[in-house]
This record gives sequence, structure tokens and C-alpha cells, in this order.
Amino acid sequence: MATIGYVRVSTGEQSVDSQRHALDSYKVDKWYSDEGVSGAVKALERPGFLSMYQYLREGDTLVVSAVDRLGRDTIDVLTTVEALTAKSVAIISKREGFDLSTPMGKAMLTMLAAVAELERSNIKARQMAGIERVRSEGKVMGRPTTIDSQAVKTWRKENNASIAVTASHFNISPASVKRACI
Repeated sequence: MATIGYVRVSTGEQSVDSQRHALDSYKVDKWYSDEGVSGAVKALERPGFLSMYQYLREGDTLVVSAVDRLGRDTIDVLTTVEALTAKSVAIISKREGFDLSTPMGKAMLTMLAAVAELERSNIKARQMAGIERVRSEGKVMGRPTTIDSQAVKTWRKENNASIAVTASHFNISPASVKRACI
């Protein structure tokens, strides 16, 4: 019976250090992590989580700093917890302060997972509102173009060249040639 710690951050610029520090009191035997992986990605599709899931044994305890480390989608979080409890793994969330494998813990988990999903939806809605505002102001989004699309299109037509030949001639990717020639 081991205590397993799982930590996750959504971007490569973030660090799992604070989550690991928060779990110090649990005397974690083995750590698993996913760094730069969104909580929107299903738990069993994350490489670190999948590896941990395959390692976990009956009687082990999984500790996480917060429920949202398991995921941001209510159904995925509940499915994940169900899969772990089917393996007789106890799940403890430090922030929320309860054992997710108990009936009360499951009830609290359902509510917290729904709140996490709502927050994810709100983040997405704010992001889309910001993008729409920028577009309405006439600003161009994304990385500045570095190729002359008209020149690519004209050269390809004049030389009756394939996408690969055109890409090679301009030293750009085939995808850039396709975008230029649309």
C-alpha cells in the first residue's frame, strides 16, 4: 500500500513544484506528473496519468492537490474516480480536504467537478469574447505572415509546379503553400 502523488499543470511555463510542496505532508512514495497538459484532456489520455493508473494497485492512496488536477470535465472526473475506486484505490484531495472514495466524498466531488467544468466554460467564453472584441476593432490576430502569398501563388501557377516543388523553391512548408494558393 503506497501513497502516490499526481500533479498536473496546463502549460510548459508553469511548474508542479507548488503542488508537490502542498502534498509534502502525505509522504508520497511515488510521483507522476503531466506538465503542459490541459485538464480538458481526458485523464486516461494524459501520458503521466495513464502510467500512474497502470501502476496503481489495490490499497494504494492517490493524493492530488485539488480535484481540478484530475480534470475539468465533470463526466471525465467522475469516470476517473470510478475507475480508480474500482481498483480499490483511495483518492484524497488536499484543497477540498476529503477522501473522494467515500460516499460523502463522491457527493462533494460531483459538485466540485461541476464547478470546475463551469470555470473551464467561463474561461473559454471570456477567451472567445476577447477574440471577438479584438476582431471587431479590426486588429489582425495570430502570428504575422512571413511569406508573400501572392508571389507563391503566381510562381506556382506560372511554373505549373506541385505543392512540394513550390514549398522547396520558397523554402516553406507544404501547408504554407496550400494556404497561399487557396
